[in-house]
Formats: sequence, structure tokens, C-alpha cells
Amino acid sequence: MRPIALLNLLNSVKLQELYPNEILIIDGSTNNETYEMLNVNNFENLSYFLVSKDNRGLTKQRNFGISKVSPSSEIVCFLDDDTILHKDYFKNIIATYTVYPDAYGVGGYITNETNWQRVENENEIRRNEFYFDGYKRADGSRFELRKKLGLDADKPPGFLPEFSHGRSIGFLPPSGKIYQVEQLMGGVSSFKKEIFLEFQFSPYFEGYGLYEDADFTQRLSKKGKLFVNTNAQLEHYHDESGRPNKYTYGKMVVRNGWYVWRAKYPNPSLEATIKWHSITVLLIIIRFSNFFTTFNKREAITETLGRFVGWLSLGFNKPKIVK
Repeated sequence: MRPIALLNLLNSVKLQELYPNEILIIDGSTNNETYEMLNVNNFENLSYFLVSKDNRGLTKQRNFGISKVSPSSEIVCFLDDDTILHKDYFKNIIATYTVYPDAYGVGGYITNETNWQRVENENEIRRNEFYFDGYKRADGSRFELRKKLGLDADKPPGFLPEFSHGRSIGFLPPSGKIYQVEQLMGGVSSFKKEIFLEFQFSPYFEGYGLYEDADFTQRLSKKGKLFVNTNAQLEHYHDESGRPNKYTYGKMVVRNGWYVWRAKYPNPSLEATIKWHSITVLLIIIRFSNFFTTFNKREAITETLGRFVGWLSLGFNKPKIVK
């Protein structure tokens, strides 16, 4: 349901220094706009699939796409349709597998969502800033508050603490380095095709599939190494089309977040459990406070309600972990 965003992505693919052997469009649209756009714009090596209702949704469409990959392909790249690639994106992704031949997966690096500054001395960092590997960025109110309450992440970006609620790979700086991680963002990821003989995206994450990428790559990282190459760069422009309403989104944030946490740590310590619930409640309160500070008051209150209902539902209806 995002034909214009998809066209912008494909135009950036057309400019790649290393062009894909195969491009698969797995379309879950309920209209013909994407098909019509592709019908009047020619892209080499492109195959189009409009999936039925039974195969619609992020995880189902990814698994469907995997089944259509050419037998000769060795690396499968996933891209969200609202991204724009720098011209050397695929070249740097593939080069990572040469540097680390044991890699199971390699992620790209989004450049337009965070402002980083190079710093010489870690002592220059203020409380409202985050420092990593010679760079700093603004930390945001939720992390500032978590620091004050002793609830900050105790692992590097891309690794999940025992109480979950870690820092995503968006907290890795634009250093030009390759970092080992244990989770990747699905919309800017790539994997060796052979791993799909054993791993698939979980059927638990239906529809929009929030955090399905975290679950998949956390499971994968138990068997092999994952990396983010900060030179494999692209931009992400959040397209609101096709996203769930804020109430549903709020419920998914909590329930899917609980699922990812307990899939990784099925028997967390009491301290970790208290921290997970404390941070979850804290984030509910912070989201509610947005009602007083933003123009989108309806979104703030509906997402808050969704998060709260999602949290309460864990008391009597916990998600079942799919092994």
C-alpha cells in the first residue's frame, strides 16, 4: 500500500554499484496501485508477487518471499519499502561477508534518524547524552529518566539485557566500523540463504509484526554471528500508510516486547523481572505525559491505553512462546 515509497526505493536500487541478481516484491496490498506502478516502471531482474489474504502480513510475506528466492542466490537482503539506499549499500553489505565469512547475517546503517558528534574525551559527555566508541548523541527523556532510576541498559547497543529494554542498533555511531550484534532491524537486514533451512520468522508476529526482527535475529544469534556495517548506509522515511492504529500499536509494544524478552530469557531473575515491569510502566507514564506536550493528543492517549491494556493482559493471558 505504498507505491510511491516503493518506487523511490527501487530508483535507488537502480543506481547501485552492485546490482541485485534478483528483486522480489511481495505485495500485501488490497488494491492494484503497486502493480500498476511497477507495470509502467521497468526494473531489471524484478519479480512481482501479490499475496492472498492468507499470506498477508510482514512475517508471512517474508517467509513467502524466502520460498521464492532463486536456488543460485547466496545472500538474501530484506528492505522496508520506505527506505532509500546509498549507491554502495549492497557492495558494502556483501563485502562484510568476505571480511567475516562465518557471518549469518549483516545489517545496514540508517543515517537520517540521529545526529551524532565526534568527541575526543568521554568526560565531555553530559547526563542527557549517550556516548559510544568516540561519538555522542542526545539520549532522549526516557533514557535520561531510566539513568536516574538505575534502569539504563547494561549491555552495548544491539544486545539484549536480562531485563530486556536494551539499546537498539540505532545507538551505534557512524564510525565506519563493523560491529558484532545479536539483533538486526529487519527492514535493513541480510542473511545467508542457507540459514532459512532451519530458521523462519515466527508465526506469532501476525499482521504488522512489530519486533518480529528482534525475535528472529535473537534466535539466529545463538547459532551464528551477526554484524552491522556502518558503511552500508541508507535512509529511512517513515511512511504511515499500512501501519496499525495507535491503540493496537501500544498493545503490541508491550505484548510483543514481553515475547521477545521471554524467548531470549525464559527464566529471568527476580531483579530482571522487576526491572522489566518497572521500565514498561515508566514508558506508559512517559507516553501518557505526551498528552500534555504534543499536538497529537488523541494518538498519545490511545497508545497509552493500548500499552496499559497490553501490560494488564500479561497477568492472565501471556503470549505463548513458539519454539
